[in-house]
Amino acid sequence: MELSDLRVFVAVARTGGITRAAAELHTVQSSISARVAGLERELGAILLRRHSRGVALTAAGEQFFGYAQRITSLADEARRAVRDEKPCGTLRIGAMETTAGIRLPPVLESYTAAWPDVDLSVLTGPTESLVALVKDHALDGALVAGPVDDEELHEEEVFTEELVAITALRHRDLDDALRGPNGPRLLVFRAGCSYRRRIEAVVRSRGVKPKVLDYGTVEGILGCVAAGLGVTMLPKALIEHSGLRHRLRLHRIAPADATVTTVFVHRRDAHVTMALKEFHRHLHAAADHSALESSKVALQL
Repeated sequence: MELSDLRVFVAVARTGGITRAAAELHTVQSSISARVAGLERELGAILLRRHSRGVALTAAGEQFFGYAQRITSLADEARRAVRDEKPCGTLRIGAMETTAGIRLPPVLESYTAAWPDVDLSVLTGPTESLVALVKDHALDGALVAGPVDDEELHEEEVFTEELVAITALRHRDLDDALRGPNGPRLLVFRAGCSYRRRIEAVVRSRGVKPKVLDYGTVEGILGCVAAGLGVTMLPKALIEHSGLRHRLRLHRIAPADATVTTVFVHRRDAHVTMALKEFHRHLHAAADHSALESSKVALQL
């Protein structure tokens, strides 16, 4: 079984088509088809089923896809390990959108200045999806809401955020906002977001069953909150830097619900590249600076 054949199969399965895989791998469709056919003969099973829009995995293909992904990822990891003298190559980091907005900019600024040869990419998303991508080797690490408590992952606390309930400026408190003329409405990120689970629990503990509206961005959520369309819950530090701050009112919540820890996770069994080690160092330098600034503010108060 050739590693190159596995790479071809993974590309076809991931892109959903022979034509798309050929474009991605910079080869011709006939070569892709021949390699997949050879792999199917070797395995004695049909892996792909052709249809008008491309291809779909058969039951055997679904099962084989996971193994092929792990094998090709491990091969890439081995190659990086033996060449790993200084930070270079690709580094794929995930982050919650809120973390990407308020915590990552100084990390990315210092990291990219120090290591310009690293091809760094950042994917934002909710905690659940980012954790799944790290476990599937699609991300080298991710900043997510903790604790994660997964035996396959190493996790380390990095930042601590204070969460606040957020309403339009005219609402004197959260209960007032939930009694709006259109009924109680929560404006949140899509399923899998830890902040979403937190505000749903807080509101339901008050005996309220709200309508939940999904939004894809922080700006979208805050704009709708400022317009009085509902309430949300986000890190206080994020709102303090928002251009909409003057149109929003922040409300403290119970201490048990107000604190959330951001952790950095990566696979325990994966080789930690120099690129990832250096990212980890820059991340903690930024976290230490943030903690120092917070302590100065507290002393001034």
